[in-house]
Order: sequence, then structure tokens, then C-alpha cells
Amino acid sequence: MTDENRPALLGLVAGLGVGAGIFYYRSVVQAHLARGLSAQILMVHADVRKVLRLATARETRQLAEYLAGLLRELAGGGAEIATIPAFAPQVCAAELTQITPLPLIGLLEAIVAEVERRRLHRVAILGARVTMETNLFGTLQSVTEVVSPRPQEIEQAAAIYSRVVENEGASAEEFAALRSLAHLLIERERLEAILLAGTDLSFVFHPGNTDFPHLDGARTHIDAIMRVLTGSPDRA
Repeated sequence: MTDENRPALLGLVAGLGVGAGIFYYRSVVQAHLARGLSAQILMVHADVRKVLRLATARETRQLAEYLAGLLRELAGGGAEIATIPAFAPQVCAAELTQITPLPLIGLLEAIVAEVERRRLHRVAILGARVTMETNLFGTLQSVTEVVSPRPQEIEQAAAIYSRVVENEGASAEEFAALRSLAHLLIERERLEAILLAGTDLSFVFHPGNTDFPHLDGARTHIDAIMRVLTGSPDRA
């Protein structure tokens, strides 16, 4: 909380999948309302095509500079703290940390902390191709064993995820395919959980339909955002 006893003004880099940005905006607002608070949010719109092109090419320095420019716009508008509600841009997290003009509530840090809190020792990742192929950009190896799906399973999951991003939703067949893959991985690889490492997976899975052990990366991040904004240890 700020000195004025109100939540800090949160800068949100939206546009990294319009639906994903809306999910974060709605979730943060609802979490504030549940606490009897009014959210303070300032948003800037990113060029998702540019971000994905740079992330796919692993042009991490250029991507960090682009995101830092957006964060400067948020700082100029009065944002006190910021977050980037998407997984693909996290490929440049290390570079961005060095040049960001605002404190960041990190997505990767939130996930690592939750893996440690839950003492998960063996997990697999579902999400975009770059997220799966890099094992969440190499951030989890120090706290858990990450088991990679087989190449054809990565291909299947990445293709479905791309369609979910494009359509801002999943068909019944796509939901069933990802659910079946999650169950297969848990049984075959003796996993403790599936890490849902894609904000747009919020269009596919939610607490009411996810019948396998999992860690929802986006919702974990939102929990962390609320703890920082309100100074509360409670989970969102």
C-alpha cells in the first residue's frame, strides 16, 4: 500500500494477446473489489506481433529495450509499479531487469516462489512453444525437475495454444486434447503437477474444470500482484 493508504498505481503492459490483458485487468479489479478496495491501473498497449517476433528470434536485448520504452510511458503517466502479463516476453527478463524504469512484479519469480512453497519436485510445462522448449526460460531448474514432453507432444500443445491465442478461446476438442495430454504426462512421467505457462490458457482451464494436479502460472502471478499492491499475505 502507498502512504495514502491506497493500492499503488499499477502499470499494466497490455496487448500481448488482447484477451490475456483483459483477463489480468478483470482479475486484478475483482481481487481489489473482494478486499473492499478500488483498483488503480494504468495500461499501455504493446505491439504483440513485434514482441512475438523478437521473443521467437531470441532478440532479448532488443525486446527488453522495446518493453522498457513502454514502461517509461507508464512511469510518465504516474505508474508506481508495473507488470508484464504474458509469458513469451519473459525471455528477456534478465535484460529488462537491468533497464526497467519501474519496479516489476515478475511473473517468473512468482512461479518459482510458488513451486518452492508447494515443494513441487517434478513438473512439466504446457504453453507456447518457446515456453516449453526453454523450460520456462531456464528459471525452474534450481528448484524442481522439469520433464519435457516428447517432440510431437510439444508440437501438439504449441499448435493448440496458438489457436487459443488467436481465437481467445478453445473448442471442446482442444480442451479435451490438452486435458488428455496433461493426464498422460502426469501418469507416464510420474509428475507432481503440470505448470500452465500461458496466460491464454485461462480461456481453457479454470479451477472448476481442471481435474489434474497443476500450477496456474497466470493466476499465481495475479496472486503475487495483489500481495505486492495491498501488502497482504492473503492469496487472491
